Amino acid sequence: MEEERRKDHQALLNPGEENELEVFGYQTQKLRRVLFLVTSVLTCGVLPLLFYWKPQWRVWAYCSPCSLQEADTVLLRTTDEFQRYMRKKVICLYLSTLKIPISKNSEEPLVADCHSVINKAVLKPELKLRCIQVQKIRYVWNNSEKKFQKVGLLEDSNSCYDIHHTFGLGLTTEEQEIRRLVCGPNAIEVEIQPIWKLLVKQVLNPFYVFQVFTLTLWLCQGYIEYSVAIIILSVLSIALSVYDLRQQSVKLHNLVEDHNRVQVKITVKGKGLQELESRLLVPGDVLILPGKLSLPCDAVLIDGSCVVNEGMLTGESIPVTKTPLPHVENTTAWKSHSLEDYRKHVLFCGTEVIQVKPSGQGPVRAVVLQTGYNTAKGDLVRSILYPRPLNFKLYNDAFKFIVSLAFLGVMGFFYALGVFLYHGASPRDTMAMALLLLTVAVPPVLPAALTTGIVYAQRRLKKKRIFCISPQRINMCGQINLVCFDKTGTLTEDGLDLWGTVPTADNCFQEVHSFTSGKALPWGPQCAAMASCHSLILLDGTIQGDPLDLKMFEGTAWIIEDCNADYCKLGISDSNVIIKPGPKASQSPVEAIIVLRQFPFSSSLQRMSVVAQLVGEDQLHVYMKGAPEMLAQFCRPETVPKNFPKELRNYTVQGFRVIALAHKVLKMEKLSEVESLTREHVESELTFLGLLIMENRLKKETKPVLKELSEARIRTVMITGDNLQTAITVAKNSEMIPRGSQVILVEANEPEEFAPASVTWQLMENQENGPGKNETYINIGNSSVPVEEKESCYHFAMSGKSYQVILQHFSSLLPKILVNGTIFARMSPGQKSSLVEEFQKLNYYVGMCGDGANDCGALKMAHAGISLSEQEASVASPFTSKTANIECVPHLIKEGRAALVSSFGVFKYLTMYGIIQFIGTSLLYWQLQLFGNYQYLMQDVAITLMVCLTMSATHAYPKLAPYRPSGQLISPPLLLSVVLNTCFNCIVQVCAFLLLKQQPWYCEVYRYSKCFLDSQSNFSTNVSLSKNWTGNGALLPGSVLSFESTTLWPITTINCITTAFIFSKGKPFRKPIYTNYIFSFLLASALGLTIFLQFSDFPDIYRGMEFVPTVTSWRVSVLVAALTQFCVAFFVEDAILQNRALWLLIKKELGIYSKSQYRIWQRKLAKDPSWPPTNRTDYSGDGRNGFYINQGYESSEQIPKEKLNLGGQTTEQHFWTRL
Repeated sequence: MEEERRKDHQALLNPGEENELEVFGYQTQKLRRVLFLVTSVLTCGVLPLLFYWKPQWRVWAYCSPCSLQEADTVLLRTTDEFQRYMRKKVICLYLSTLKIPISKNSEEPLVADCHSVINKAVLKPELKLRCIQVQKIRYVWNNSEKKFQKVGLLEDSNSCYDIHHTFGLGLTTEEQEIRRLVCGPNAIEVEIQPIWKLLVKQVLNPFYVFQVFTLTLWLCQGYIEYSVAIIILSVLSIALSVYDLRQQSVKLHNLVEDHNRVQVKITVKGKGLQELESRLLVPGDVLILPGKLSLPCDAVLIDGSCVVNEGMLTGESIPVTKTPLPHVENTTAWKSHSLEDYRKHVLFCGTEVIQVKPSGQGPVRAVVLQTGYNTAKGDLVRSILYPRPLNFKLYNDAFKFIVSLAFLGVMGFFYALGVFLYHGASPRDTMAMALLLLTVAVPPVLPAALTTGIVYAQRRLKKKRIFCISPQRINMCGQINLVCFDKTGTLTEDGLDLWGTVPTADNCFQEVHSFTSGKALPWGPQCAAMASCHSLILLDGTIQGDPLDLKMFEGTAWIIEDCNADYCKLGISDSNVIIKPGPKASQSPVEAIIVLRQFPFSSSLQRMSVVAQLVGEDQLHVYMKGAPEMLAQFCRPETVPKNFPKELRNYTVQGFRVIALAHKVLKMEKLSEVESLTREHVESELTFLGLLIMENRLKKETKPVLKELSEARIRTVMITGDNLQTAITVAKNSEMIPRGSQVILVEANEPEEFAPASVTWQLMENQENGPGKNETYINIGNSSVPVEEKESCYHFAMSGKSYQVILQHFSSLLPKILVNGTIFARMSPGQKSSLVEEFQKLNYYVGMCGDGANDCGALKMAHAGISLSEQEASVASPFTSKTANIECVPHLIKEGRAALVSSFGVFKYLTMYGIIQFIGTSLLYWQLQLFGNYQYLMQDVAITLMVCLTMSATHAYPKLAPYRPSGQLISPPLLLSVVLNTCFNCIVQVCAFLLLKQQPWYCEVYRYSKCFLDSQSNFSTNVSLSKNWTGNGALLPGSVLSFESTTLWPITTINCITTAFIFSKGKPFRKPIYTNYIFSFLLASALGLTIFLQFSDFPDIYRGMEFVPTVTSWRVSVLVAALTQFCVAFFVEDAILQNRALWLLIKKELGIYSKSQYRIWQRKLAKDPSWPPTNRTDYSGDGRNGFYINQGYESSEQIPKEKLNLGGQTTEQHFWTRL
């Protein structure tokens, strides 16, 4: 019963998705609410403030748990490691408000779509539905399934048949009205936040609330100048933050506002065409695409085809052809029917339609799929409005550090209470001074310190044409130890050069036709395939499209023409592509080729095909191009040359990009039947035509950058959609795989009827065949990798297919492969994202560099995604480099390291500054004294503030060090640095405090003012003091004017200056301190000013600074003590705490090793004599538990049934044997 109640009380929202949330139901209790209001008044607003910071407390305070069906308030919690809470009110919508007749009969559906959640959400006869709005998305309560479900989209369970027949004719006016009410407007509305609201949000930040409390206290104590300075700085800081947030809000609003005001045409059932504003569109509407149009929603194409520019989504302005959803009469969900390739039918919101191609049966039509924030563009805007928080240890450690300082402040608070009460001070004064000491321990600028390095780094990156939309990730870049690279367009040149074609005849490869010879490509099926099988379009007289397609087409010397009257007479649509021989093309018997149907290329399918007609012929032809391994599967085996694998390898090992071509004749009676052809029918029983060889040169920057990363001990990995052999060759040529290293091919196969899944390990070797010529071949001998070179001499290479099999069936084997995996070829976009995630699970800090096309998911998944895009800020990744080569990667890592070290330095400095002041103030409190107003002002504004603003301006060191800076604040070197510096400060200040009292001229000024004035003649000064001279911050007469404060102030001030110098470490992550001219000048000036103030004998200075004159010898002693402490602290910090070799030795002696998963695996594998496996095959009984069998010794008949079916077991067993 309890379990049932708990199940009703909570549920999951968006299960399995990135934005998964737990939702809990609550009912508001009126009595509790009244009690809350009374308590809020009694606590002077402190309770509402706490509830503002912690929304879950507010819900728990005046609501009681209930089932979600009865809830009027819901509490949402993220399922990630941050466990953030949100509170939302349940809203009720009433369909009775619509001015249309609605049936109250529970048997009659409200909308025609049987899959729609609307039918299950509306309660009859009340015509009411309950919903919540979470991060701009609306969810309605499904009364049947007892859960909240997203609205504003067509359900994925719809089949191709449902979409064509349920929505093909459009929605009725009544259904449109219902959907508009339930789904909301089709608008991506970004509210321009009012200034007052932004101001309130900033002021209610816990940091500023603490600052208000601190300033109020200081003003009450008379620290007017310093408080005013901090108030001015805080107001400036808040004003700049509000201005920045307001500007961002305005920019984002302007970016999406035009999207909401597009005029569109739709088909209304029974009424024909209707023109309306795009914000009125609803899922299920049929959209008419007249020509060029910026899409206001996501839609699935049902009739005709079109060409769109998806640059907004991918960062690549290459035209993409979209084809209509096929007419098939099955019940398979439409996305599943198209597998990973469903995107070829979808027009995404925000993308530009640049050309439409009607099918001949009417205009190009598309069914609205998703509206508003459910769309691709909406999702993008939501990711900007609600960014995923970063799980970076630095920020967690910073919070712990601040808590520790606050604890120190609390100890000081009780110490001050004890001292002042003991001396009989009034309760009011006692409380004021105790609170003052509490605020001294936690510097108000501490939380902001972590961002200063980031601001400077971002500015320097911008100068290097690297733009950033997520500045917090810059610090993360300092921790990167693995970088994944796409190949084409990233490591190699974007454009490919044609090298030659290898035609086939009689099941044999023929002589190579070289394009460098200058001879035109002879006419034949291969020439026809190259001329027609592409997605190029003619736009404003210019051929546009994929660079690969463009190069291939240029190699034929044919041209593209618009459909003219002559061809239209043949019954050809004016949207069909017409290709004709150009003046430089070889003699051809064909006047032109007309492309009737196109099945576009997709990364997941690795192929594309077209249905074309040669003018003058009745029969149709199918031409296909794609990855050779993939294309060979669709050809008749007898047409594929027997030496196909060898010939393919011959070119791929030389680094060529190889594309295969195929063809078949299609017998059809009517041209109109072309539109109803399925891809499966077209792409079958083809004749293999040959290979197209393209040269893919390395960019000149690739090799030096990879060498630089390698020297810095940063792993580099290649993730590409290209052929495995080509990828290996490129990796060797670029020295991603160093010379002399072994490459082990990992090939995994899916389980078959009588055989479990298998993984084969094949060792590739280099052998010299003649002078300067290396040929790579697969060695099937019985060799293994030498044990002494095991650490780094071998690299695993695998295809996307093998990766998928290993992920599913050999999950426990995957980490072992990834630790030394370097080449991942033929990877789909989804597999790229998955691989990056798997690397992150091994505790790598992963950078991903790609061109933004097929890498969007991986770029977003990585800790630092860098898109090589011409756009200033590609939406695909946090970082965008406008320089299209990988030089941006080391730049980013250098700046990340510099920013990280700067953040640590400023943080350590501010911590020490708080502790230095805390110790000095605590010593003065012992005698009911404190520092003067201008003494604080000098330390806080002239030194600390200036240090915070300029300390992080030191540039990154030009060379990458072979190790990373520490990513943890709570680490032995840093903690020891703070603890030892605290000890040195404490010793010097306490010794000075005690030795002062031993001096013959010392007296307690505020108690013995007459004695003090009488003894002035002994001092080497002519300062005269009036008896009533006391500080404006005095608690008691003379509490500021004292020998103690005059002695401790120069010590604490010089300590602040020297600490800033000590913590401003330069090499190996930043340039030397003297290159930061402003910071160096400020430190030197502050030190000079402090010494001048200490040794000057000017009455006005003494009066202003509230000093007491002392003998010169004492002042010299104080200066010597402060400088001695600096020398000791500098030596300890530089020679011991920052001595990496010493720490490595200590770790080795104590047996302390890295706890990172990849390090643990490296240590395990180094001790495993059977690793890496070579030239053997391992089998899996069950992929989930990593059970391996070597079938060289154990046949499938001999394997016990319980071994082959281990799904219920959790123990993992390994049987490693050699073939």
